Amino acid sequence: MRQADKHVERKLDALNFFLADVRDGLGPYLAIYLLTERKWDEASIGEVMSLAALAGILAQTPAGALIDRSRAKRSWMVAAAIGVTAGSLTLPFTDQFIPVAATQVLAHAAGSIFAPGVAALSLGIVGISAFARRIGRNEAFNHAGNATGAAIAGLSAYFYGPVTVFWLIAAMALASVLATLSIPREAIDDDVARGLDHTNADDPAPHDQPSGYRVLLTCRPLLIFAVATALFHFSNAAMLPLVGQKLALVNRNLGTTLMSVCIIAAQIVMVPFAILVGKKADAWGRKPIFAAALAVLMLRGALYPVSDNPYWLLSVQLLDGVGAGIFGALFPLVVADLTHGTGHFNVSQGAIATATGIGAALSTGVAGFIVVHAGYDAAFLFLAAVAGIGLGLFAALMPETAPYQGRIRKTSNSDAARVMSPREPARERPVPGRTLYVCFS
Repeated sequence: MRQADKHVERKLDALNFFLADVRDGLGPYLAIYLLTERKWDEASIGEVMSLAALAGILAQTPAGALIDRSRAKRSWMVAAAIGVTAGSLTLPFTDQFIPVAATQVLAHAAGSIFAPGVAALSLGIVGISAFARRIGRNEAFNHAGNATGAAIAGLSAYFYGPVTVFWLIAAMALASVLATLSIPREAIDDDVARGLDHTNADDPAPHDQPSGYRVLLTCRPLLIFAVATALFHFSNAAMLPLVGQKLALVNRNLGTTLMSVCIIAAQIVMVPFAILVGKKADAWGRKPIFAAALAVLMLRGALYPVSDNPYWLLSVQLLDGVGAGIFGALFPLVVADLTHGTGHFNVSQGAIATATGIGAALSTGVAGFIVVHAGYDAAFLFLAAVAGIGLGLFAALMPETAPYQGRIRKTSNSDAARVMSPREPARERPVPGRTLYVCFS
């Protein structure tokens, strides 16, 4: 187990906080900006967002492979922050479809570096045994950063117009670059960061060698999880932009500010749920927690059509904090469970992120089409149905992946307990009544 210096962990906290508004670029603000400032229709907005998402899809797996192999992870994070910022800052100077689409393609392709980059830095600094706690903490600071950025964006847009969102992203990008560079290079174990075992004084054996890439296609639980996450994002990705559009149509002058309120409310809810997942994912297991996220997402989509009242829409949006808070903290844990020892942790994240990106890209495009031809209520109910399908498939097919490490198991007479040694390989410590899956080739 790696003992991360508290000062280094605080720098990771800062990175996650400032990167929050950079990693997704303009996100849902893009829809509001194009709808209210550029007077685009919903279908055209959906097309731009789908093209941008497609660029992110194509870049995800190569980005993960790059992070696995690279020993200059911090430099790639800095380059990505610059790319996202450049793509965002050029947007106010054009309103033509092709230039707008090009800027968002650039931003989303560059942004594909962030998720595997942050996860790799975290794993390489704290090690596998503390990874669940660290990921929960990452997500808590990420959501706190999103809430803070949204609050600043909402206030500044109210007084100075939606264009201030672009300058906010630039400021956050600069802060994220400084936070990245403040993490000492020597604090990162690049082999641990890609999912290999760590060498230490108690265990002088060398790092395992990476397995073949065939593991990505032959690990059945990994494929099932990829499908479940794709359906999660197919359902989730379009919901917030659609809510923002409905709010903007009610009051065009307050569209960006109301979107900020939606984001702030959800992000505040995400913080405690991310922390909860980080603390309880090992004890409760991964499967029931992720199933709960899908169930909440389905409920959220079904509740939006009940009323067009802004207060109702904002209230339902709070459920986004539950589902997204769980997903963000749980996703890298499940991938780490399934790929521990393979050396392909980050490329596996990228491969699954490709699947989720496909779901997200289809979500915005399909939802925009449904809105134009059948209205917002039909779009929300369709997205809720997709979440329901994902929940059914996940509950029926996905095994539990949480390792036994550090968990207490009752003995046969139920009046004593013991903790398995953390040095025993995870695949040799099955949880009673469960099959533990770790994907090795």
